[in-house]
Amino acid sequence: MQVVIDQRRCAPENALRMRVAAVGLGAIFWLAPPVGAQTAAQTPVQAPMQAQLPAQTQLLPDFADLVERASPAVVNIRTTERATDSPRGPFRRRAPAVPQQPGEEVPRGEGSGFILSADGYVMTNAHVVEGATEVYVTLTDKREFKAKIIGADERTDVALVKIDATGLPSLKIGDAGRLRVGEWVLAIGSPFGLESTVTAGIVSAKQRETGSDVPFIQTDVAVNPGNSGGPLLNIRGEAVGINSQILSPVGSFVGISFAIPIDEAMRVADQLKATGRVVRGYLGIQPIDVPRELAEEYGLAKGKAKGAFVRQVVSGTPADKAGIQPGDVVISVNGRVVDGAVDLRRTLGALKPGTAITLQCNRRGKLLDFKASLAELNPQVAAAATERPEAPVEPRAAGAAKVWGLSVANLTDAERQSLRGANGVRVSAVTGGAEAAGLKAGDVIVAVGTADVTDVKQFETVVSRLDKNKSLPVTVLRGDWAQFLRIPVLK
Repeated sequence: MQVVIDQRRCAPENALRMRVAAVGLGAIFWLAPPVGAQTAAQTPVQAPMQAQLPAQTQLLPDFADLVERASPAVVNIRTTERATDSPRGPFRRRAPAVPQQPGEEVPRGEGSGFILSADGYVMTNAHVVEGATEVYVTLTDKREFKAKIIGADERTDVALVKIDATGLPSLKIGDAGRLRVGEWVLAIGSPFGLESTVTAGIVSAKQRETGSDVPFIQTDVAVNPGNSGGPLLNIRGEAVGINSQILSPVGSFVGISFAIPIDEAMRVADQLKATGRVVRGYLGIQPIDVPRELAEEYGLAKGKAKGAFVRQVVSGTPADKAGIQPGDVVISVNGRVVDGAVDLRRTLGALKPGTAITLQCNRRGKLLDFKASLAELNPQVAAAATERPEAPVEPRAAGAAKVWGLSVANLTDAERQSLRGANGVRVSAVTGGAEAAGLKAGDVIVAVGTADVTDVKQFETVVSRLDKNKSLPVTVLRGDWAQFLRIPVLK
């Protein structure tokens, strides 16, 4: 069974319409004693003796007072969209059977949220309000308000809406950084449209990566469609996260849920409140976590994969102008050590455009400093610039060196110019170990181990010194993308 992040996250397409059939009522019944059995009043039964708990054992916490204080600040969010004359997609199967006229408002979905301030600011998930034409917020006292979307940030899945009300109860904001794995946490929300539902569990992990730039809080708190945007609370009743995603093969809770840390959410909400959008710094690189083999080859922190490996440098960006090359490993930004690709993206994104930064990079074992001034991140432009390249075309020259099933050729002047300052040799043919490692004709080898490669002669000199019984470590460019590979010896 394949387990994937549910792309619908936690927001249902429509509120659950509960239909209880007569046969369903048979599931709720009283257990009557069998014929001839005596009732408890007729024959007293001695209660079993309870085992004495060790003095240090703590009873499970009682959340009743906490929930009573926090619940009034948790809201239900209902959205609508305009009907179109286009066919509905597969996620509209639960839509009303009555045909809708183009332009007519139809239910879109439900989610949760919580009140940030007494004057009506409400935080929720971006995917809860995405595409909505109308947003309605319902309080626990059943008052319903039409809300205005102040802003939504798809990158972090945080949105801020505003209702016209005053004197509202609000949640106290906690410190997600102080959460400990194993600590009790609660979720309040509207799973399947069931308002003010409370579930509890523990923090399972922190800084969990799911492919986005958000370092999620992982919990085992039951979170289902409709919980999206609701608060994750600590045992002091403080909001420490926003319930956002589940990991599930079936689309509903199976034991793993994720919440956006509240400090990240508040940073976004503050910008949305001020300007309606989030502005992020942009360097112009595509980073990935450092492969373990490369970390060992470069001697990074005794083999620990710290830093971020630069897969791509986008032409004309601050990184390109600063001289950063694909295959470099970013070690630090302004003296702060980079802990991985997500950490680097978050660090750069938290800085304002125009901010001057100094990056320290490891280039094949050599430490180099680069200075750059950040541009503003345009998500659409950045996404287009970092699309993976097509498979390379067949090379135009024959190979000169055959090592590890590898034939290489010198670069043409045009090819060398396209590398923007980098050198290397072009792969002309692959067999054996090179083919097994994933190399393709047209790839460019820019380094063997920590040694730069400029031409075929130097490549042959470098590889001739290596043990032919061990794998060959190479840094490869495919288009604008860099990758570190080890070419095995196949006998």
